Amino acid sequence: MRILGIDPGLQVTGFGVLDKVGQSLGYVASGCIRTPDIELPGRLRAILESLNDVIGEYHPQQVAVEEVFVNVNPRSTLLLGQARGAAICAVVTHGLPVAEYTALQVKQAVVGNGHAKKEQVQEMVKRLLHLPAPPSADAADALACAICHAHGGMGLGRLPTAGYRVRRGRLR
Repeated sequence: MRILGIDPGLQVTGFGVLDKVGQSLGYVASGCIRTPDIELPGRLRAILESLNDVIGEYHPQQVAVEEVFVNVNPRSTLLLGQARGAAICAVVTHGLPVAEYTALQVKQAVVGNGHAKKEQVQEMVKRLLHLPAPPSADAADALACAICHAHGGMGLGRLPTAGYRVRRGRLR
């Protein structure tokens, strides 16, 4: 199965492609889509068109997208949500299924700690995919999202919750 991970951003959108064969993960490609310093509609178009190119080149079968976190600044959250919407539109126009994961879920799956720092995510992505060097922060986040999806959204550090009620991150 080929998985495309997307870390949406208005200025930089990270993408990462990996193959899952059995329980093994193989790195295919990763990179960043940098939008030009223009008005919002032009930036959204750049994200949409660039992701269309990525999908056309790598032919993923499934896509994992990082959810928007609620920022202190509502305007920033809204803008990030629009970038995410452009990314999802690129995916659904190709008829691909989309899974969504929070940053906490992605970090938990890859690092084993939902509050891991960016450098920790980069290092674990490097180790899990046997890369010669850590990818850029945005590409690492996208690859981490794909890894999270490949592990069924559970990941390495998932807590067993069968028989428990989970609320606000605490077992009850």
